[in-house]
Amino acid sequence: MTQEDLEGIARKLVKKPKGILAMDESSGTIKQRFESVGLENTAENRRAYREMLITTPSLGEYISGVILFTETLNQKTSDGKPFVEILKEEGIIVGVKVDLGTRPYPNFPDELVTDGIDGLAKRIAEYTQQGAKFAKCRAVFSIYGNERPTKAVINANAQRFGEYAPICQNEGLVPIVEPEVLMDGSHSLEDCMRVTYDVLSMVFNKLLENRINFKAMILKTNIVVPGNESKVSYSPDEVAEKTVRVLKSTVPEDIPGIAFLSGDLSDEDATTYLNVMNQRYAIELPWNLTFSFNRGLTREPRKIWAQGGPDNFKNAQRMLLQRAKETSLATEGKYQA
Repeated sequence: MTQEDLEGIARKLVKKPKGILAMDESSGTIKQRFESVGLENTAENRRAYREMLITTPSLGEYISGVILFTETLNQKTSDGKPFVEILKEEGIIVGVKVDLGTRPYPNFPDELVTDGIDGLAKRIAEYTQQGAKFAKCRAVFSIYGNERPTKAVINANAQRFGEYAPICQNEGLVPIVEPEVLMDGSHSLEDCMRVTYDVLSMVFNKLLENRINFKAMILKTNIVVPGNESKVSYSPDEVAEKTVRVLKSTVPEDIPGIAFLSGDLSDEDATTYLNVMNQRYAIELPWNLTFSFNRGLTREPRKIWAQGGPDNFKNAQRMLLQRAKETSLATEGKYQA
């Protein structure tokens, strides 16, 4: 696949009014999500849950791409149709999570680095044969006063992105680079802004050093928000202003789009923040602002589906389509709560 082909895929993934559905939970993460709704984490439950999401009628009206867990690339519907084939028929681009999670960083207690760069090129060759056109790699950063994240750990994760992204582009996949500053803690909006700036600055320095084609990649990152234990509330306008300020000072203009993650935000907050950013700033920004939500799209559908029965299957799909439509409207600043 040529660089021009990759650039075209990247532009299509972030073209408004569509966004990306992240349904790439690892086995450990989906276990937690299933337990929260009273489901056992079995292979069949995972397959059936993903079938409900993927077979949602008209999903392609609002979703440009879907990020899958590696297990899902080979899964099929109950009547034997491959998931990848269904997505392609709906006009949805297939992506895959390629990192192998996180591991503790030696000598830095409570800090994590991304795993899975070793052997990545070989794994990508398998994923492209299975139909993947783009990839995702994630790193996480926790805020704890001025102590965390440390510069060393930011640098270590940025270096991994600097290795991952060129491998993807050379092997024929559009890389999504996902540095996430977590909401855990009591930090302020300003703390999150500072750390997000530090993280994105280092990440793009490493990408530049490794000669990444910025036109053929996507940034997926957090919205700048206070910690979930913070006692101070901020308006959507304040959140939008701080987020855009960080992006304008760190993200190269050649990036076609930024797809925000929903993280621990409520569905309403995640959609509202995206909406305000597009209402107030879209006309002055060089990149599209869109979404790559997991919980922000699937939280309510999963609760409905877990209740069981054919009606709940269809009702869960209706809820997913509703959330996808609402978030799609937010990419154009047209969402109304």
